[in-house]
Amino acid sequence: MILPDQREGCDLKNCFFCKHSAASSIASIATNSQQYTFKKREVIFREGEPTSGIFFLTGGQVKIHRQWGRNKELIIHFCREGDILGYRGMGAGRFFTVTATALEPCTACYISLELFEHALKTDHQLTYNFLHFYLDELRITEKRMADLAHLDVRGRVANTLLMLAEKFGVDGAGALNVQLKRQDMAAYAGTTYETFFRVMDQLTKENLIRVTGKSIQLLDTDVIRQYGLNSYA
Repeated sequence: MILPDQREGCDLKNCFFCKHSAASSIASIATNSQQYTFKKREVIFREGEPTSGIFFLTGGQVKIHRQWGRNKELIIHFCREGDILGYRGMGAGRFFTVTATALEPCTACYISLELFEHALKTDHQLTYNFLHFYLDELRITEKRMADLAHLDVRGRVANTLLMLAEKFGVDGAGALNVQLKRQDMAAYAGTTYETFFRVMDQLTKENLIRVTGKSIQLLDTDVIRQYGLNSYA
């Protein structure tokens, strides 16, 4: 893993580490963390690379993905400011199991694995919060795997739209506060671009969504949510 040029240090306010660490850990974070900037479409770390540290996203949006068959990718989730990147590379294997790619210019606070594991051993407040983070991630992942296995494509697309609304929010008109490529949304829903486009067209004709360029407006989240709950293959 080759990191880009280092920028100014962490502001000690926005990342998970700083927000959930005890005061005694802040001085070590300030001394040993680094802030990096990544360009749009730049790979932050790649599946199969050795794990050297943990990233805390302080600005921008990132997709977490892995290979799915030949020449295909499955997007595991999308990240925004405040999220943790690279924690799946912890443990016995010490290799990244996924790839992280910047969807737009991003900044991330980098903390070495040695420092992070030392903090987990000595800072009970951080360990407690990180445990709850892991439990939440496990719950979300289990539901997502069940959805990919059992929901039809309409249900998976509906849940993709609802996830983006929850993750990034919507404006006053119900439009998602994120604009993603349709290929990336299809990769998250576990389907092809063509099938994703067809389902989006159906939802538009049913007056459940309105699409203007890359902007997607959710017009009836109750019905969309029912599709995500009841569309079993």
